[in-house]
Amino acid sequence: MNEPQYKRVLLKLSGEALAGDASRGLDFDVIGSVCDVIKKCVTKGVQIGIVVGGGNFWRGLKDGGDRMERTRADHMGMLATTINALAVADVLEQKGVDVRVQTAIEMRSVAEPYIRSRAIRHMEKGRVVIFGCGTGNPYFSTDTAAVLRAAEIDADAILLAKNIDGVYSADPKKDPSAVKFDTITYDDVLARHLQVMDSTATSLSMDNKIPVILFALKDPENIYRVVMGEKIGTIVKEEE
Repeated sequence: MNEPQYKRVLLKLSGEALAGDASRGLDFDVIGSVCDVIKKCVTKGVQIGIVVGGGNFWRGLKDGGDRMERTRADHMGMLATTINALAVADVLEQKGVDVRVQTAIEMRSVAEPYIRSRAIRHMEKGRVVIFGCGTGNPYFSTDTAAVLRAAEIDADAILLAKNIDGVYSADPKKDPSAVKFDTITYDDVLARHLQVMDSTATSLSMDNKIPVILFALKDPENIYRVVMGEKIGTIVKEEE
């Protein structure tokens, strides 16, 4: 298969994935490997938007807990995603990929404000657009931000690159009998309370009929394989 299956995708990268084995901070070897594959996809003509998490620096609810007011803790998490967005942008630029960072909270001295039409125009010109600050609102995860941006830019699919190779019937680390799904419906994910994305993100993707493909980022080439139509990980989609 020589032609990409998807013309425009939204790639969600967790902060933990960017930290590599250290789980905190930034692993530039990992980021470099991911950016090599992103460049490979762009060369194939695929338009790519990226939403980055911030868990390698700060998670609002988890790290703030009862010690901070939730809104302020979430704002700190949004700033963490911007650090990651700038890091990924820099590595992509070093590899010769045109890139723009847009943030949901305005910080014009370091990034463009998020404007839907401008983001689409950038992608049409072959630029990668990295979306920072999540949705710009507290109480919403970066998974929800990924689905929201995917809907806004009319993405063909959401690529959920995580530290697990698919959706399982239970946590495979705790239950050796857990079964991996090749495909599963949004309804089943919600009914079984499976940890694909949070329920808000899953419902939003279901309402907008955007397929979600969850796969392991441990091998960054999986991004390219998914884009080219290989059966990798698990596809969450509408019931046929």
